[in-house]
Amino acid sequence: MHLNPKQTLKDMVNTMKITKKPDRDEYSQHLRLVMFGIAGVGSIGFIIQFVFSVITFGR
Repeated sequence: MHLNPKQTLKDMVNTMKITKKPDRDEYSQHLRLVMFGIAGVGSIGFIIQFVFSVITFGR
C-alpha cells in the first residue's frame, strides 16, 4: 500500500466539506454525555482506590 499525500489531502478537504457544525442542542447533549462518562470513570477509580486503601489499612 502506497501513501499518496495529494490524495490524502484531497480526502481530508472533502471530509471537511461534508461535515457540519453541530447546533446548540446537539453540542450540549454531547457535552453532557462526555461529562457523565468522565464522572463515571472517575467515580469507579475513586471507589477502587478507596476500597484498596481500606483493605491495606486493616493489615
